[in-house]
Amino acid sequence: MSDAKQLATEIVLTLRERGHRAYFAGGCVRDLLLGREPADYDVSTDATPRQVMQIFPQTFAVGEQFGVVLVPLQHDGSPTTLPGGATGALARHAAIIEVATFRSDVGYSDGRHPDEVRFTKDPREDVQRRDFTINGMMLDPATNEILDFVGGRDDLKAGIVRAVGEPERRFAEDKLRMLRAVRFAARFDYKIDPATLAAIQRLAVHIHQVSCERVREELTKMLTEGRARRAFELLDTSGLLPEVLPEIAAMRGVEQPPQYHPEGDVFVHTLLLLEKLQAGCSKTLAWGALLHDVGKPPTFRVSPDRIRFDGHVEVGVKMAAEICRRLRFSNYETDRILALVDNHMRFADVQRMKQSTLKKFFRLPAFDEHLELHRMDCLSSHAQLDSYEYSREQLCSLPPEAIRPEPLMTGLDLIAAGYEPGPRFKEILTMIEDAQLEGRVATRAAAMELVAREFPL
Repeated sequence: MSDAKQLATEIVLTLRERGHRAYFAGGCVRDLLLGREPADYDVSTDATPRQVMQIFPQTFAVGEQFGVVLVPLQHDGSPTTLPGGATGALARHAAIIEVATFRSDVGYSDGRHPDEVRFTKDPREDVQRRDFTINGMMLDPATNEILDFVGGRDDLKAGIVRAVGEPERRFAEDKLRMLRAVRFAARFDYKIDPATLAAIQRLAVHIHQVSCERVREELTKMLTEGRARRAFELLDTSGLLPEVLPEIAAMRGVEQPPQYHPEGDVFVHTLLLLEKLQAGCSKTLAWGALLHDVGKPPTFRVSPDRIRFDGHVEVGVKMAAEICRRLRFSNYETDRILALVDNHMRFADVQRMKQSTLKKFFRLPAFDEHLELHRMDCLSSHAQLDSYEYSREQLCSLPPEAIRPEPLMTGLDLIAAGYEPGPRFKEILTMIEDAQLEGRVATRAAAMELVAREFPL
């Protein structure tokens, strides 16, 4: 039994010993029924937050007004809490269980959070506020009895994502649920219930009430859970895609030259590429894959000989930068994503590159992501992997010191040789580095001779 499951079970049993009702609830029940190890465990109880905190002293109340308390696992294995209530300390615990009081929610003025929370003693009332039937079940860990008041087990067996109760009301309460419906349907390869899908289509324009950060996180999960193509097909069908990523929706119907892209338009190509993203892939690779051709729709033109996308990389980098800004990616993530967009076409030239250019190309941070994006890009179009195989062979044959050797000379060496500091230094040092990478010079003396010959005093 995992630490998290053991802790959650102990919490349930302890609450019951104190006269309260308590169950596993939400996604962990769904995952256990599917034979999956839950990422986390949640407990629902009729105990109020104050009562939970009295039973588990010093417990960390992250959302007491919403009836939510966190109980972390102490190093000796017993439930405890955080001295001082510092959120940073949470990450150091092996398991953290969210304990929520049965409740009903009243009003959602901001389309995200309830205006008022009313605690209840009835689990039937609690599940009515939950998002989808497959997430609306409870489980007694002592007996494995399932409490299902919303038909979640039937929908789980049938492979259906269905809103609890009235779909439009559930989504009006929390607009983020529309993206979650898509993500769950993609992750489990389920269908979205027709009434639930119709409600999403009617309310898709209201997704902008959700913070950019929450939208980004849902989209990132869709891209990295191994079912990215299915997720983006559902985003398109649901009407959410043009709302959250209009630049991707614009790819639909943008034709490509068949000699290079026999698979079809830019949207089809992108879907084929997303299909190849593995579960657990890095978020920067996933977003780089999604955005690598984002500059094609605005640069589309038909020349006398074929369809062209002149400057689509440069335009794509600017568009990707705006998307990253809008979704509030970190500077680090933005730089990595933009580098993938900026360099994805360079592989076409690798077999013609000078050794100095090739080795500098290999120095790109996270070059393995660039190489993987190129592989997926090729397999999603012409399927020619010559440049990919050449790059891999070169990488395997070159030791790290050949790609990034110690410099033979520095600016101080040039000054000592009598050169005046200035803009010319960069040109001189670049020439020396290129000669070194190409094997034309290997010593400081040879480098100095080259400088004296090419840049005489």
